[in-house]
Amino acid sequence: MIERILYELGPWGWWVLGLVLLAAEVVMPGVFLVWIGIAAILTGALSLLLWSSGFWMWQTQLVIFALFSVAAVLVGRRLVVRSGNTTDEPLLNQRGARLVGRTAVLEEPISEGRGRIRLDDTTWPVEGPDLSPGSRVRVIASSGRQLTVEAI
Repeated sequence: MIERILYELGPWGWWVLGLVLLAAEVVMPGVFLVWIGIAAILTGALSLLLWSSGFWMWQTQLVIFALFSVAAVLVGRRLVVRSGNTTDEPLLNQRGARLVGRTAVLEEPISEGRGRIRLDDTTWPVEGPDLSPGSRVRVIASSGRQLTVEAI
């Protein structure tokens, strides 16, 4: 069945598959189908040249498509990593990390290494040296919701 479909479509079947995969990438972006689509288009281009050759059977085409797919994904990953995803807000979803360097007043004393501070409209659990309430502290580190402070 696969052999008959590939024979009837000819080398253009790979082009159609490539364009369908590229269109699917537009509909549901994930930067993955684009590389497989490019591999299908390359297989189609090679099929245009080798279609009348005796060794260019559907099994050979599938192997070439698989090799092109792996190569395209590896090259694509390298290109994406090299482009670098820089942002003007590197700490956007890291609320605790954004608080490092800020100063606050202890709302609850730090005893046995644990206490609470208020920053803006939120109270945060802190750890640090034992201090009395009302002491000024600076946030020096963040680990999840837990902030580490030092006395000023």
